[in-house]
Amino acid sequence: MRDAERSRKTILVAAKQEFSEAGFDGARIDRIAERAELNKRLIYYYFTDKEALFQAVLEEAYADIRQAEQSLALASMQPAQAIAKLVEFTWNYYLQNPEFLSILNSANLHKGRHLEEEGRVQRLNSPLMQLLREVLHKGQQQGDFRADADPVQLYITIAGMSYFYLSNNYTLSAVFGTDLATQTAYAERLAHMCDVVLGYLKA
Repeated sequence: MRDAERSRKTILVAAKQEFSEAGFDGARIDRIAERAELNKRLIYYYFTDKEALFQAVLEEAYADIRQAEQSLALASMQPAQAIAKLVEFTWNYYLQNPEFLSILNSANLHKGRHLEEEGRVQRLNSPLMQLLREVLHKGQQQGDFRADADPVQLYITIAGMSYFYLSNNYTLSAVFGTDLATQTAYAERLAHMCDVVLGYLKA
């Protein structure tokens, strides 16, 4: 059982690298087998085809970020501090895990069909949404947050502001004639996002 789990994990790591570099359409099982240093038939043993493997990689990517979010202990913080911490975490996670954005890009090119069958990602997201509801409710009770703040819209805003900036960094840098990938630019962007989110939430 340990060998089986180790092999499966090795395949997922190799597949994540391949899918993030080549996208779903460009990825090849042969190259994944080479990266994993495993027989191609073993990949088909654990995952019936490339579709199933990509779905597993996508679900694993979501599981990783959700697990990392849980370690933030947002419930123990004051509401404004918790929201700022979530913005900072999301930004830094995307910076440190560019393959996550690449895999999401590929999934969106295929209209999210790889997330429709299982529902595992929806289950993974539920605790985060519940936590955000609690943080917002606490802030509302304290009179700090607006009463109509929606946790889903809030998270999409936080994720979207980070995602768009990083996914389009090269074109944005060219259009505006400035390097938006410097440490100074990153720090300015993070501060701006915190100001935007907390400014929206303010009662």
